[in-house]
Amino acid sequence: MTALSGITPSGRLTLGNHLGALRRFTDPDGFYFVANLHAMTTKHDPRRLAALTREFATLMLAAGVPEGTVFIQSDVPTHAQLAYLLECTSYVGELSRMIQYKEKGNRPMTRASLFTYPCLMAADILLYGAERVPVGGDQDQHVELARDIAIRFNREYGETFVVPQLNKAALATRVKDLANPTAKMSKSAADDAIGTIRLLDPPDVIRRQIMRAVTDSENEVRHDEANKPGVTNLLDILAACTDGDPVELAKSYATYGALKQDVADAVLAVIDPLQKEYARLTTDPGAIDQLLAQGRDRALDASTPRLQAATRAMGLAGSAP
Repeated sequence: MTALSGITPSGRLTLGNHLGALRRFTDPDGFYFVANLHAMTTKHDPRRLAALTREFATLMLAAGVPEGTVFIQSDVPTHAQLAYLLECTSYVGELSRMIQYKEKGNRPMTRASLFTYPCLMAADILLYGAERVPVGGDQDQHVELARDIAIRFNREYGETFVVPQLNKAALATRVKDLANPTAKMSKSAADDAIGTIRLLDPPDVIRRQIMRAVTDSENEVRHDEANKPGVTNLLDILAACTDGDPVELAKSYATYGALKQDVADAVLAVIDPLQKEYARLTTDPGAIDQLLAQGRDRALDASTPRLQAATRAMGLAGSAP
C-alpha cells in the first residue's frame, strides 16, 4: 500500500510532530513532503517560509525518512495542476464547511487559497494513489473530503483515482502543550512558548520545559485525561517515547517530580540522535539538495501519469476518452 503525508512549514517542528508524524514516515515506497504551498493561505514572510521549508526537509531526512521519498511540494508542479482540476469538481458548500476556513475565513483580506486549499490537499493525496494517509486528528476532515472528491470524480469522469483510507496514530496524536495540557502541542505556537518542545531546542531547554510542565495539586500519578490532563499528557509522552502503556507506567511513580525526570530523559533519548544527524546533514548542503532532487524526480515520475489521466478524463487533452 502506498503511504503519503506532508507537513506544512507554519512554525518550528515539535516533539508532537516527531512522535505523531516523522517517525511514522517509514515506507520506502511512500511519498513524504514539505507542504510549503499550504503555508501560503495566510499572510507569511517569504524568507521565513523558505528557511522553515529547508529546516523541515532536513529534519525529515535526519529523522530517518527513507531516501528518495522526501521532497518539497512546490518543486513538483503536478500538485498545483491537479488542484485546479479538483476545484472544478468541488462544491462551495463543502469547502465552506472546512474547519480552517470557518476559523480563519470570512474576514477582511481572507485569501482565496484558504477557501480552496482543501482541493490542493486532495491533489496531494490522489496524485500518488495513496491508500493510507497517516495524519493527525485535526486533518480527518480533509482526508474525508479527498475521499468524497475521488468518489465523485470517478463517478462523473471514469475510474481515475484510488479512494484513500485514513490512518490514525494512537498515543502520538495526543501530545499536548506542557503549559496548557488541554490544547495540542502546536508548531504554530510563538517561538518563546514555554509549553512547546521543539526538535531543535537545546537539551537544557527541553529538560527545563518538562520539569515546569503543568500538573495539579493532588500529587497522585494516574492516567485520567478528564481530571488530570497535565499528568496524563506526561504519561502519554513517556509512553510514546518508550513504547509503553501509559496506564501501566503510572503505577511506577509516587511523585510528579520522578515522573517528569523520566519523561525528560525519555524525550532527550529520542531527540538527541535526531539533532546529531541534523547537525551532520547541515554541514553538506549539496548532499541535502541531491536527496531532495531524488525525491522530486521520483514524485514527478509517479504523479505525472495520474495527472495526465485526470486531464484526459475531463476532456482537456485531445478528445475525452
